[in-house]
Amino acid sequence: MLQDLSAPVRRTSLAVLLALLLGALLLASAPAASADEPDDPVRLVIATAGLGWEDIDPETTPHLQCLADRSGAGAMNTTSTTVVSTKRQGLETLHSGYRGLAEEAPRTSGIPTPAADQWEQLGVEVNALELDEPRDPDAATDTAYTEIADALDAGDLVQVTAPSLPGADGPARKQALTSLDTVVGAVLDELGGCDASDLPRTLLVSVAATDPEHPEAVEQPGAVASRTVGLQVALDTAFPGQALTSGATKQTGVVVLTDVLPTILASHGASADGLIPGQPFRGTDHADPQQLALDRSQAAAQVDAATVPALGSWFVLGVIGIVVLLVPALVRRPRLAAVGRALAAIAPLPLAVGLFASLVPWWRAESPTLALTGVIWAGCAVLSVLVLAGPWRHHRLGPVGVSAALVALLILGESATGSRFQLSSPLGAQPISGGRFYGLSNHLFGMVLAASLVALLCLFAVVRTPRTRTVWTVVVGSLVAIVCVAPSMGADFGSMLATIPTFGLLALLVSGIRPRPWHVLALGAGGAVAVLGVSFLDWLRPAEDRTHLGRFIDELLSGELVSVVVRKLSQNIGMITGYPALAVLMGVAVLASVAILMPGRLRWRRLAALDAEHPASYPVRVALVAGGWVGYAVNDTGPVLIAAMLGIWLCHLPALLPTPQEADEIEESERRDRTSA
Repeated sequence: MLQDLSAPVRRTSLAVLLALLLGALLLASAPAASADEPDDPVRLVIATAGLGWEDIDPETTPHLQCLADRSGAGAMNTTSTTVVSTKRQGLETLHSGYRGLAEEAPRTSGIPTPAADQWEQLGVEVNALELDEPRDPDAATDTAYTEIADALDAGDLVQVTAPSLPGADGPARKQALTSLDTVVGAVLDELGGCDASDLPRTLLVSVAATDPEHPEAVEQPGAVASRTVGLQVALDTAFPGQALTSGATKQTGVVVLTDVLPTILASHGASADGLIPGQPFRGTDHADPQQLALDRSQAAAQVDAATVPALGSWFVLGVIGIVVLLVPALVRRPRLAAVGRALAAIAPLPLAVGLFASLVPWWRAESPTLALTGVIWAGCAVLSVLVLAGPWRHHRLGPVGVSAALVALLILGESATGSRFQLSSPLGAQPISGGRFYGLSNHLFGMVLAASLVALLCLFAVVRTPRTRTVWTVVVGSLVAIVCVAPSMGADFGSMLATIPTFGLLALLVSGIRPRPWHVLALGAGGAVAVLGVSFLDWLRPAEDRTHLGRFIDELLSGELVSVVVRKLSQNIGMITGYPALAVLMGVAVLASVAILMPGRLRWRRLAALDAEHPASYPVRVALVAGGWVGYAVNDTGPVLIAAMLGIWLCHLPALLPTPQEADEIEESERRDRTSA
């Protein structure tokens, strides 16, 4: 007996060890920075607000264009603790390294209070000047501008606060843009001109989306004026002709406002007092970095409005299929049932296709929404042919299994290649929100987990021996775990904590071994050991190359573990209490979790018939429910993960169920078997 029970433990341990070793190999092969750290320290920082890449062109802003031509260019995220970031918040972020105003931030935000001025670590004098108006052309000298040259000659660091742009379009914005360009030109002229060979290393950063006269007016939900939310301009003369990136985003052409302080500190050979979230700017080669920054900005600004029509128009087909499959009068008709299964099988395909939508510059079209919709439909149509036309179409579960496998593999493949496509794509990383720029977000992990389990359920319909089912479960679980946790791929801490228990539990169930409490504890411990091991390996890399995993070790060593856990739990709870629709969805998820595990008591004849026809379907649903709620508990946006899993299964489960006629035949066969026994 003990020997039998120890076998699954050895298999689980072997799987964990394999995941760790492969994670280490993937970690070692992660790409390095493409540019060396510049030698010149940052000497001049020009800060404005509301400046986007669509504002810069040679005719309207010649001085800004000149500076951009000799600088590294990036689209910069400036999200803060309020709905719309303000200049006051951005200026504090420049010095503290944390988003928003420390005195107004929630306790659970993780922002140190009071805010510390990290520029004090530089070891040089700092001159802060505010230039609200262009230089007086009639004056022989302008003291405010001459102070800049004098301070730089003295070896000081100069911060110039330049005019900002209002959020709303109109004459006032055009006038403000002209004033900003004139001020920047005057500052550069004082230093020998934009083209001067000895121009000190200069950063120009738009530190916020807006600079309202009354900041509190935009701190309320829904009070967002035109053009007040978007990526901002970031320039660094240390990387001429290159696209800016950083270790925080790992995306070419995209940086974060919190990266500016580490850039300044690193250039002076200084270190921050304590942990700060950003990473220094780096440059990467690109044929047209300014066009890339503009593309990043335009796609990010338009993707949210275009996503619902683009994906929703395809989902309508799935809704039709689900209705056909769930209405008894319709599903009893064989042809209608076949159509319903086909539509339900292909319904989730846009979830994966959307991640690759950025391969086509749909945002440049005259109608971006229509262009994105066309991209989604074209991609889904190609995959639908593969799903519905292969030899597996002759098996009821075949098309669903292939569709689910495609969804999981495409999402995992996108992360495995470095998350190069999902930026500003539907359901991908959104640089405006700034939650995550690479790897697997929680909703993507939820889709992968749900789709992988659907694919396994369908596979188990043709793979019948316990040994083979166990092997397939371990293989699929290992693949998901490796891609999810590898720093060069998914870099998702919470996914490993859910993946190993989910697939480990399923492996036990399909092998015929009854799980014991210590099995569950061992699987949970295995997930924790695996993710901590990979996190430690990531932490051994240089700070600028680390991901969320390695930074967790930093937080652990600095004694911030409790605050991190509390912050993530509060975010998890806050999503439910702050969004009533999401709270309702979570209630539905709880009921659905109970319902799919009790088909007999709830008299869900067709689901009970599925279990009788394919007994492995019940263990898969047990693993689904267990994995989903473990994932909810260990992630800061757990409700989103649950919603993603629910969406996948809502589409695919009706297509898996036998028709009422087939259910009757299965029940009759079960009765005959019991009678003969």
